Amino acid sequence: MDAFRRIAGIVRREAGIHLPDTKLSLVFSRLVRRVAETGAGSFERYGDLVSSPAGAEELRRMVEALTTNYTFFFREPHHFRHFETEVLPELAQRARAGGRVRIWSAGCSTGQETYSAAMSLLRTVPDASALDIRILATDIDRNVLRAASHGRYDETAFADVAACDRARFFQPAPEGLLEARPELRALIRFRELNLLAPWPMRGLFDVVFFRNVAIYFDQGVREAVWLRMADQIHPDGWLYAGHSERVTGAAAERLAHLATTTYRRLA
Repeated sequence: MDAFRRIAGIVRREAGIHLPDTKLSLVFSRLVRRVAETGAGSFERYGDLVSSPAGAEELRRMVEALTTNYTFFFREPHHFRHFETEVLPELAQRARAGGRVRIWSAGCSTGQETYSAAMSLLRTVPDASALDIRILATDIDRNVLRAASHGRYDETAFADVAACDRARFFQPAPEGLLEARPELRALIRFRELNLLAPWPMRGLFDVVFFRNVAIYFDQGVREAVWLRMADQIHPDGWLYAGHSERVTGAAAERLAHLATTTYRRLA
């Protein structure tokens, strides 16, 4: 238990992920391979390794091993309906007048959320590629970012994607996979980002998808990240949260709750 709590403390400090005692079995099952491959021999010595300067790279691998990556296309479809009908028409008008539009998929995992947003964008704004509209997709896990940047998925991933969208936005790839077409991928930039570290983005976002990530933080970390998110959104911009998440703390004074897990930045 002491080794687990030490590792849990390291993960919280590095990535904000809260690991209560009930996660002991899950943590050990995910790390047992790392313990073996590093030659640490025990979880106690593994804790020593990731706490040392020499273990910086292994620390990143440990965090990646403990990150939960569960996602699918058009998850929580009410967000995408709202995005298409209530948000994108106004943003498209601004972009066609020469304005800049930025969308952020924070905690993008293997990319399904990001590509869903890009499909919604192209369905609603067919000329988006010719406008200054871009989607930033970030995650702490380098492995899922690589998968997302390739944009390749098997047939089972498309259960919630309309056949017309699958044909329009994806093309056959090796090994029976389907790959995002260039027009979809051109809208997106995938970047590594730890939400607890400094954020390099200089501009503000018009829309942020930050869904089913904050649930892995404890309340203090969660509210701090909500506040940073609020400050990163344009006045009158939008934030979509996960189905079991609610914005609380100081951020609640800056983000008005207007629909189911849908918030708007107060001007």
